[in-house]
Amino acid sequence: MIELAKNGFSAVLMHFRGCSGKANLLPRSYHSGDTADALEFLAKLKKDCPNAKLFGVGYSLGANMLLKLLGEMAEDSPFTAALAISAPMRLDICANAMNKGLSRFYQRRILKDLIRALRIKYEKHDMRSLIGLRKEEISDLKTFWEFDEAYTAPIHGFSSALDYYEKCSSRQYLKNVKTPTLIIHALDDPFMMPEILPQSGELSNSVRLEISECGGHVGFIAGSLFKPIYWSEKRMIEFFREFL
Repeated sequence: MIELAKNGFSAVLMHFRGCSGKANLLPRSYHSGDTADALEFLAKLKKDCPNAKLFGVGYSLGANMLLKLLGEMAEDSPFTAALAISAPMRLDICANAMNKGLSRFYQRRILKDLIRALRIKYEKHDMRSLIGLRKEEISDLKTFWEFDEAYTAPIHGFSSALDYYEKCSSRQYLKNVKTPTLIIHALDDPFMMPEILPQSGELSNSVRLEISECGGHVGFIAGSLFKPIYWSEKRMIEFFREFL
C-alpha cells in the first residue's frame, strides 16, 4: 500500500471476515473461494469513486479469490487490471504440500489461529449442531484437510473438503478472465507444488503468467540484506502503469 501511494494510487484493503481485528458475528467465516463479500466491497468502491480506474491486487489466499472472481465476472469485471501473487490455484495440491516437510510448521501456526477463532464461535452459537463436533474435539484437527472437512466445508455449504477445494480452486476460472491480469509465481514456493500451475491452454488471452525460479511465498525480495528490493511491488507498479 505504501508503494501504491508513492506512485499516485489510492489504496484500500479488504479484510476477510474475522481478519480485521473484529470478530465475525456469524457461525460462518471466510474461505479462499468466497467472492460474495468482495462483490459487496467492489459495489461500495464504485459508488464512492464512480470515475476512478480500479486495480486489483491479491496475495496468496486472496489471490486465489481474486482470480476466481475475475473468471466469474468475465466481461462484467470492474477492474482495469489485476495482479495475483502466489495464488494457490489448486487448493487440494496446496493442502497436501502444507502437510509435508517444513511447511507443516506453518500449517500448525495457521491452524492454531483458525481453531482459536472457531472456539470463540462455540461461545455464541450452537456449533455442535451445525458441524457435529464438540468444542473439545476441534483441538484434534491437525491438517487443513481435517479442518476444512470438519468446519469450512459444512458451514459454507460444501459437501466435503474435496468438494470445497474443487469448486474454489481458481485455475479452472482462468480461461474466462477478460480483465488484463498478471499472475506471479515462484517455483520455490514452499507451500505449493509446480503442479498447481496452469498450462498455456488454460489461460485466456487476458492473462499473463510470470514464473520466477526464486521468490518463495509472496516474498520476491532482491537486492541485499541491508538494501532489499521488493521486486513484486516494483513489478506491480510497472504492470499497472501500462493501463493508466
